[in-house]
Order: sequence, then C-alpha cells, then structure tokens
Amino acid sequence: MDFTLNEEQKMIIQEARRFAEERLAPKIEELDQKGEVNLKALKELGELGYLGMTVPEQYGGVNAGVVAYAGALIELSKVDAGTAVAVSVHNSLVNEGILLFGSEQQRQAYLPALTSGEKLGCFSLSEANAGSDPGALQLFANRNGDEYILNGTKNFTTSGDIADVIMVFAQTNKDKGAKGISAFLLAKDAAGFSVGKHENKMGIRSASCTELVFDNCRLPVESLLGQENKGLKIALTLLDGGRISIAAQAVGIAQAAYQEALRYSKERVQFKRPIAQFQAIQFMLAEMATELELATTLLFKVAWLKESGSKDYVKEAAMLKLYASEMSHRVCHKALQIHGGYGYMKDYKVERLYRDQRITEIYEGTSEIQKIVIARKILEA
Repeated sequence: MDFTLNEEQKMIIQEARRFAEERLAPKIEELDQKGEVNLKALKELGELGYLGMTVPEQYGGVNAGVVAYAGALIELSKVDAGTAVAVSVHNSLVNEGILLFGSEQQRQAYLPALTSGEKLGCFSLSEANAGSDPGALQLFANRNGDEYILNGTKNFTTSGDIADVIMVFAQTNKDKGAKGISAFLLAKDAAGFSVGKHENKMGIRSASCTELVFDNCRLPVESLLGQENKGLKIALTLLDGGRISIAAQAVGIAQAAYQEALRYSKERVQFKRPIAQFQAIQFMLAEMATELELATTLLFKVAWLKESGSKDYVKEAAMLKLYASEMSHRVCHKALQIHGGYGYMKDYKVERLYRDQRITEIYEGTSEIQKIVIARKILEA
C-alpha cells in the first residue's frame, strides 16, 4: 500500500501549513486568552476551499479527498486547534451530513454557501443528560401538520454562536428512545431559536462552545434531514467519519508538542550541556517520535479507506481515534515534562497544547465509547 502523497495533496497540505503560520499563529495566544474565535480566518479558509474539502464540485466543493483533508487538519491543528475543530465540524459533520442524507433540494440550498465559507455550520447532538447516551435526548420535535415544533436545550455545541446552519437532533418518538431520533436543518434566524450560555473551556479556547435553546421553534417539514426516526443512524455515520478528523487534530497537536520539546531540549542547558544529551530526555523523544509515526500512518490508512470506499472503516476509525487521542496525551505530557517548570507557564506553547489535547479523548466519542465500538466489531467477525 503506497501512502505517498500526490502533487495535489502536497499542495493542499502545504497551503494549509502556510495559512496556519501566517494567518493563525499571530492571533492564537490572544484568542486563547480571551476565548474568542478567529472568524475572519474561518471565512478565508472558505475562500481557499478548505470548508468544502470533500464535497463534489457540483455543490461548490473542491473534492480534494479525505487524505488531503486529514493532512490539512494536521497543519491547522499544529498552530490553532480551535480553528481546526471548527473546520472539522463544518466539513465532516455538517457538509457530509447534507451530502449523504440530504435531499437534492437541501444540497442545492445549503452546500454552495457552506463550501464557500459564506455560511458556517454546526452539529448539535449532546445535551446536559445525553452525552454518550443519545437515547436520553430531551429536545423534542412535535409534528403538527406541515411543521415540527422543537422545545428543549442543547449544550457543548462547537461553533453554535457563529453558525448560520444548524444540524440538530431531536426526539420525534419518545417511546422508541434512541430509535425515535430525527435530524433537522435550520437557519440561525429561525423563530424560537436562540444561543444560550457560552462555555468557559479548559482548552481549544479559540473555538466557541455554546448552549442552544429551542422555545417553540417552528420548522417546516422540509427541514427534516433524511427520514423521521432515523436520526441516530445519521449521527453515528457522521461521527464515524468525524473520528478521522479528530484524530488528525490530535496528531497535529502532538506534532507541535514534539517539535517544541525537541527544540527546547537542544537549547536548554543543565549541568553544562544541553538536556538533549541526557539519556532520560532522549528516551522520551524517541518514544514520542515513534508514537507519532504510528498514529500518522494509521491516520492516513483510515483516511484512505474512507476515501476509496473499499470497505467498512468503522472499527479502524474507532481504533484510530482511540490511539491518536491517547497518544497525543502521552506526547504532550512528555513535552511539558521536558520543559520542566517552564512548561507549566503560559509563556510557553506546550502549556496550551497540553490543554488543547485533552478534549480529543472526549468529544465525538470518548475513549471508552471507542473501545465499545471496537469490541462490537471484533465480536461480530
């Protein structure tokens, strides 16, 4: 199996690296401190095609493929993981959801504006009492003639306050539990919809995370995405692909932490020599480099599986997300340790990377959920 990138893939990834260094790096520390989104950069990424990476050209996308998309997310995440996750949600969950499950009318209505960056999207599944258990959703969509009336609250919605298009999941048949969930598309100006609390997060602070409130929010039946009571399948299918994106984010953060630790170890002098000359530091660097190589290779393999459509990649995506996120934790931990006391200070980049990494083990399926998915697939074989 040849994982050599072609010239187009290399160009896309290199441009993402250039953009991150020139447009994201100068702002990230300020945005991290303030907890603000780099909205201007997100719009610029849309103009460059990075908000329509896997969408066919007929709907305004660039159809660059999953491999190039994963590589681009690595580069963005190395510099600004918050902006990277907004790009991830927009592409892997919102665009993909409309492309796979939307009607032709919905594709034409939403995708051109989303892929260009004219509009931004968000994906809202979680609730206060429904994280890993979607069957516990309390947001209810009641069918009333040619409308659905939504009442309830969502939380932890990435880009919830900046999104123009909201993909939201609600119960349409409470008796069916998880099998009674439906998916809807709505605009931010829908009557009865509002943005609630803004979360004050530990990491990825340049991405917004908000509560969404639905108070007799009326949606036409055409807002239904896919079939009624089939929303769980939509959510799980999209999250399978989204795990590739989160793994790319984890790899990017870990790469940045490793590079910072390698550089620092060559500059920091203790006992009259650079600490890179001490075996304890060398062993940590060797472990970090090895784990990064393994995670990156697995990332591109699973991206290739999805892009080629050659087989079911659910198990492999869960393995990837589990390993890459926990690898990133270990690498960032070692990077901070190599920096010693300075790594604990906000003056050094590894402090932010350490905070940013932690969420990759939680959102779009915790490590424990990944293990459940993997075990089920193993036992089915």
